[in-house]
Order: sequence, then structure tokens, then C-alpha cells
Amino acid sequence: MATIKFSRGRRRKICRFCEAKIEQIDYKDERRLQRFLTERGKIVPRRISGTCARHQRQLTTAMKRARHLALLPFTAEIYR
Repeated sequence: MATIKFSRGRRRKICRFCEAKIEQIDYKDERRLQRFLTERGKIVPRRISGTCARHQRQLTTAMKRARHLALLPFTAEIYR
């Protein structure tokens, strides 16, 4: 008997930064960075967010800089 393979039909996620043609991610743009944080304050992995490897590395560095300057929280308010 032949087996039939079904594809899941999921669309590949596109990097938002590549789509908007953003070369460098600015750590001072906290509204954009807030999108890539969970409720607990963790950085969202690239398999979920859909960012490319290059921009994920820049995003992580920008988040860490923003946290150091107290623009972003290290943890969420309810867990402090």
C-alpha cells in the first residue's frame, strides 16, 4: 500500500526587518523591541518570531542594551 504524505500548508514566516529594509536595529526604539518580548520579559526565539538569523542577533544585542539602560524590563512587573 502506498502512503500519502500531506503537507501542513504553513506559510514561511518573513523577517519583518528584511521586509521593511531595516539594516540596523536601534536599541532606542522600544516600541519595536517590545514586540519581540514575551509577557515574562523573555526574548522570543526566531522560529516563533520569524526573523532571519542576522536580524535575530542584532535584535538580541539591542534588547540587552535597552535592558541595561532601563528602557526595557529584565522581568515582567508581576514577577518582581
